[in-house]
Parts: sequence; structure tokens; C-alpha cells
Amino acid sequence: MSLLDKHKFIERNATLLLVGSLLVVSIGGIVEIAPLFYLENTIEKVDGMRPYTPLELAGRNIYIREGCYVCHSQMIRPFRDEVERYGHYSLAAESMYDHPFQWGSKRTGPDLARVGDRYSNEWHVQHLIEPRDVVPESVMPSYSFLKENTLEVTDVSMDLKANRIVGVPYTDEMISEANADLKAQADPNADTSALLARYPKAKVGDFDGDPTKLTEMDALVAYLQMLGTLVDFSTYDDTTGYR
Repeated sequence: MSLLDKHKFIERNATLLLVGSLLVVSIGGIVEIAPLFYLENTIEKVDGMRPYTPLELAGRNIYIREGCYVCHSQMIRPFRDEVERYGHYSLAAESMYDHPFQWGSKRTGPDLARVGDRYSNEWHVQHLIEPRDVVPESVMPSYSFLKENTLEVTDVSMDLKANRIVGVPYTDEMISEANADLKAQADPNADTSALLARYPKAKVGDFDGDPTKLTEMDALVAYLQMLGTLVDFSTYDDTTGYR
């Protein structure tokens, strides 16, 4: 019996086809799953990554609440056109503290994985208040209410504790100082030296243009200004990691 005849025989025999399919799927599954049992970590460690500050975490919660991920991805794929437009392709480690991650699946608006430090705080505030004032062709709705809404977080330390349960390395000190850090990051007159020691590269100061109150706009802009700024790609080698 030729190979072609054998193939036809298996295709016409439902039982053999089912057994063969299960065998192939089982082998593929074992190859994919077995390494996970002896690998300590499937995510490459990258210098610079840290947990979100309490204010950034509050801003991220607002980002999720408003459904920003529906129109904005946070995943730059390793294609030339994407890298030239948005910056270095995204690393898995950059999402290691995201629960859930914000990769997104649609780009009605641009990818935001590297938006941090690309624009000023004032630009972000105006863009969120009235997008067409800075991007005439924008179809994004206005989020002006964020500047009017006081940031209501009863106890942000509970949010940090919840994230620690799923593996985010918040320390006891970070948790105990969470509520103070939340306010200090957006207060231009606060002493933020301890905050910056806990959260290197955190952006500090007034974000929404009104230092007299802490708003949802402060939190969201703080989150946006952090995105893509933690990893120093000038010292990163695509083939071997850090030089």
C-alpha cells in the first residue's frame, strides 16, 4: 500500500483519524507545556522594570475603567513599520506587573506603549479635554470630566496588597506608605525623595495644571507619562539582552 493509499485509508476511518489527531495534539501540547515545569521564569528579566507607583496604578485603573484599551494597544510588534513609528518593539517584561495586561487588539488611536515623555503634561491634559484641539482628525471622545473629578481612593494600599498576592513585588514599606506616596507624586511642594527611592524614574509634580487638588486627570496623565520609560534601550542588545 502506497503512502497516498495509507493517507486515504486513515482519512476515511473516523476512529483512526481521531486517534491520530489526539496523538498529534498530545505531542504538541507536551512540547509546549513540559518546559514550564522546570523553567523558573518564562519572562526575560529586564533592568529598570518596577511596580507601578500608587498614583500610576490609580491612573491605570481609570484607563481600564474608561475602556482606553478598546482603541489603543500597548504592544509594538517587531515589524519595521511599527518600530519606526512607535519605537522599540515591546518586551514581555514590560507587562510583567500588569494584571490584566493592556496589549489591546485594535488601533483606532495610536499605540501607547512608548507614549511616556513624548508629550508634555499640558499636551496630555488638553488632548484629554478636547482631542481635536491638538489632533484635528481625532475621533476620540472628550474626557474633560477627569479634571473635575477628585481622585477618590479610599485606601490605595489595599490595591497594592491585592497585586502582591498575584506576584507584584510590593514591599511592606511600599504598602505602608502607599497613601502618602499617592498624594506626594502629584504635589509640586512635597518631598518626593523617599518616593523616588521606592519607585525610580517616577514622574513627579503637578500633572493636571491645578496643584490645589488631586484629580483623576492627575492619575491618568501620571500613568501615561510612565509608559515605555522604564527600560533604557540604549543599553539593550536585541540578541542577548543588556550589554
